[in-house]
Amino acid sequence: MNNNPQKTNKKEIFFKGLLKENPLFITLLGTCPALATTTSVESALGMGILFMFVLIGSNIVISLLRKIIPSQVKIPCYIVIIATFVTIVKMLSEAFLPELYQTLGVFISLIVVNCIVLGRAEAFASKNNVINSFFDGLGNGIGYTMAIVIIAFFRELLGTGAITFGVVLEFLPYIEINLFKDYAISLFTMPAGAFIVLGIVLAFIACYKNRQEEVKVFTEKKAKLDAMRQAVKEG
Repeated sequence: MNNNPQKTNKKEIFFKGLLKENPLFITLLGTCPALATTTSVESALGMGILFMFVLIGSNIVISLLRKIIPSQVKIPCYIVIIATFVTIVKMLSEAFLPELYQTLGVFISLIVVNCIVLGRAEAFASKNNVINSFFDGLGNGIGYTMAIVIIAFFRELLGTGAITFGVVLEFLPYIEINLFKDYAISLFTMPAGAFIVLGIVLAFIACYKNRQEEVKVFTEKKAKLDAMRQAVKEG
């Protein structure tokens, strides 16, 4: 029996954005920056961290101001709040992570119009308290970061034959894991490669969900048959 519904509620909010309603793999939001910034694991991880900061920060501020912002101008207000956090991460990354800033380029600024950030502001933060909005931002932020890192891992591995750290994120030690450089397929470093990897990942997710549904239907049918047999025996 659950004695702490608030704790369970926060856990459900967090895992909904992380897995059940993953922004990229389930709801297919934010695909443009996801495909453009996943040429390497480092750039994807950097983008995910910046995105997470903007999403959590804007969720918290919008939740705090949800009763003050007039409904007639709420979307412009949300965009101004989101743009403020994007400006902060842009300035910080330019100052402390210049390689990441150069690699991501305009896609840092485009977080302002990322439909995930504005969507969570409108659908969740504007209707819920600060704590729940924080967990919603955290779950969706980690979920999106996890998704683009998975895509980047396969793109970098198949496209270059190696995984490299310490180039874009300069605070990390330089490590190059060379697996099959001589057999790399450069197609995966191109935009077409991003669509191929995303399609394959989505296909695996669809197969898994279909398999789970088949198991569920089979289990329900078996339970009904067992119940009927038991009723016949007792009759």
